[in-house]
Amino acid sequence: MLGRKVPLVTFRTRVRDESIEGPNPYKWEDKTSDDYFKGKKVVLFSLPGAFTPTCSTFQLPDFEKLYADFQAKGIDEIYCISVNDAFVMNAWGKSQGVENVKLIPDGSGEFTRKMGMLVNKDNLGFGMRSWRYGAVIDDGTVIGWFEEDGFEDNCGTDPYGASSPQNILENVETVLKRDVAA
Repeated sequence: MLGRKVPLVTFRTRVRDESIEGPNPYKWEDKTSDDYFKGKKVVLFSLPGAFTPTCSTFQLPDFEKLYADFQAKGIDEIYCISVNDAFVMNAWGKSQGVENVKLIPDGSGEFTRKMGMLVNKDNLGFGMRSWRYGAVIDDGTVIGWFEEDGFEDNCGTDPYGASSPQNILENVETVLKRDVAA
């Protein structure tokens, strides 16, 4: 993964539009990989699904809490991507009170598939989802990779540790320095 460019895909997002009245003031907006990654140093983390226990109890909330710490080390943005649609990702972000981490809906799993991280989770009734991983990305190029062990379809466990915000934060300075030296 190191040195690889992120795949160029289009994400179907829903964004608030003040000109729309009613209970659902959102409109569709296409965003590309370049919109998210070009010219920025970002941490991207992926998880099996919005509203799931580890993702909602630890991973997303801890990235949100540590956002300023990541910025202090040179990270411009933190993105969470999941094979969920924009409606689910927006509802999850709202329920979690997320203000800093940006949620990216990969509803069709195209980005996840092209990253090589799409797995079958039929054993949990999920269908195709993302394996849990984290990455440090500089201007669209992966410079740090944090993948959970045991990548396989219908894995009986859902490991969490390598892609935790604490582990990535502990290693982000080394990753960024290595990138500058390269």
